[in-house]
Parts: sequence; structure tokens; C-alpha cells
Amino acid sequence: MTHSHDNAPGPRQAKPALLITGGTGFIGSHTAVVLLESGYSLVLVDSLINSTREVGARIAQLADLEPWGDHLWRHASGSPWLALLQGDVRSARDLDRAFSLMPNRIAGVIHLAGLKSVGESSDEPLNYWDANVSGSITLLRAMEKHDCKTLVFSSSAAVYGETQEVPISESAPLRPTNPYARTKAAIEQILQDLAASRKGWRISILRYFNPIGAHPSGMIGEHPRMPPTNLFPVLCQVANGSRERVEVFGDDWPTPDGSGVRDYLHVLDLADGHALAIRALLEGNAQLTQLNLGTGRGWSVLDLIACLEKISGRAIPAVIAPRRAGDVAVSVADPSRAQAVLGWKARRGLEEMCRDGWAWFSSSHGCSHD
Repeated sequence: MTHSHDNAPGPRQAKPALLITGGTGFIGSHTAVVLLESGYSLVLVDSLINSTREVGARIAQLADLEPWGDHLWRHASGSPWLALLQGDVRSARDLDRAFSLMPNRIAGVIHLAGLKSVGESSDEPLNYWDANVSGSITLLRAMEKHDCKTLVFSSSAAVYGETQEVPISESAPLRPTNPYARTKAAIEQILQDLAASRKGWRISILRYFNPIGAHPSGMIGEHPRMPPTNLFPVLCQVANGSRERVEVFGDDWPTPDGSGVRDYLHVLDLADGHALAIRALLEGNAQLTQLNLGTGRGWSVLDLIACLEKISGRAIPAVIAPRRAGDVAVSVADPSRAQAVLGWKARRGLEEMCRDGWAWFSSSHGCSHD
């Protein structure tokens, strides 16, 4: 079962091996499918604190790979391969194992592992600095040890914080307003310092906005093992009756309807952006770039609720709650640099995001807790 992606590299052919941290998570699983379909072999490292091993089998199925051992799959032609390793990016031993799993050297890393709840980061900042920053430092040391200097880093639009600039370009000042965002900004600074101190690093920092949706097959999607804090899965839980209502944090923002405005993008558009970013690095010279991945337009919380109500045919009761600390009124990308540098552009609209995301949450996979 293969699927075409407008942005993604062309037909499957043997390509280098890559390592994805957080590889069975929401973004990691979709990125893995796109990369496997493009011919890359992958090692997925995930602590599985917020995902399951079963996701690895679904990724393999979507990419037409066959079981080849314990949490190991490969294509009938012999390539590409997929390996899943339960491990923590804070563990040098786990990372050594990951870099040694493939017969060929790991050519590049896509670093997605980390904690990502804005609210939780304010309550548990030490956990966030440990998982996100310490984990990244341990990964970078492992990369140097294994002679791998090509990295795509998962950053966030949250690093911009409150900005007067809308849409937001990569040159906007970084003013993170919560511990989660500050850890992302800190890792970006570490990467700049590293690239300045060592020759040969090829680094792409992807600042993405609000990924939602799911794979149209209904095989993979956003499936946190812990109670979700992101808006879209919460809305889906209300729509399917497993949650009574959704809280809208503030109705007095300086926006057309008073609710916060965000740049939502389909997770497969985001996955295609990762595939294009790693390909550009592998084909290019030493560099460090920051790129926004977003659609360039904003939808309010109430827009998203209305769209999902239309797609699902279900009412989504909402109550107004106080603003959350660290939230901002409007966060919309200027994605023009990503288009110029990578040839990347988000192609899927809000209705497609809601349709694919709702199909996932309505499916046996999305509703199960395996």
C-alpha cells in the first residue's frame, strides 16, 4: 500500500539510513511512512511513554514492508529496512545501540523526541529541561561519536512567543513565553554554537506551527497514551462522546471572534517537509537553516470547532475558560522561505485535516489503547 505525496521526493529507490527519535509519535510515524516510501531505511528510537510498539507494525504495513525479525521489517526487494528500538535519547547506551542497528552507517538524524505540553511544562519545568535539552545534548554527542553531522531538528513556532509580526518570518525575534518554548529556543542556540565550533555540520531547524489530521488510511494518527492537551484530539474526544466538553481558553483575544488564532497544517504536509529537509541537507554543504512550516493562514479555535462539527456531524459543546499562561493571540507562519529553499508548500486545507483526523479518531485504531 503506497500513497503519493505532492511534496515528497520521487519513486522509491535505495537511499541512506536515517535515525528518527520519537519515531512512533504523531509526527514521527507519518514522517517515517513518507521516508520509507521514498526509499530511506530507518531506525526509530522511542521511549514509548506516549506511543506503542504497534505503531511500528502499522508504519511498516503502510510502506509495504514485511516482518524480518523482532521489531524489524524490510521491503520485498531487500531495501528499505525499518527497525524499532525502545530507547531514551537521554541514554548514551540506547543511542549507541540505535546507531549500530543498520548494516550501513546512519547518514542523518531527524530529532523529534521530547515533551510538548505547554501547560505541563509550567508545572514540571525540570522534566522538560531534562527530556528536551539534556536529551538533545546526549544525542548530539552520540552523533559526533558515530560521525553523523546531518540533523533535522523539530522546533516550534512557540519560540516566537508574543510577536507584533503576522505572519511570522524566521527573522522575528525569539521571545518564548513558557518552559516548553524556552527549551526549544535553548536547543536552537546549542545547535548554532555547535555549528560554529565544528566544521561539517548540516542542520535544518524546522519551526512548525500546529499539525493536526492523520494518515488518510486510518492506520496511524495522533494517539497519546496520556490524556491529550492538544486542541484537536480534545475536540475529537468531545465529538465521540468520551469527553463532555472542550474548554476554549479566552474569548477576549484581539481576534475576529475573540478566540486564539493558529496556523493549522496537515501532519502529512509536515512529514513531506521533513523528507525534503533531510534530502536537501544530505545533498548540500555545511549549513544551518531555520525554516517555518505552516500554511500561511490562520483559523481560530471556534473555526476549528465548527469545521469538525461539520465533518463529524456531531455537536462539540464548548465553554469559555480563562486564558492560559504563555498563550498568544495569533500565531501564523510566513512559509515563503521553506518554499524557496525546499520547494515545500502546505497543500491540504482545514476540511481535509479535520476529515482525516476524524476518520482516525473514529477508527478502531484511534479509539483503542493497545
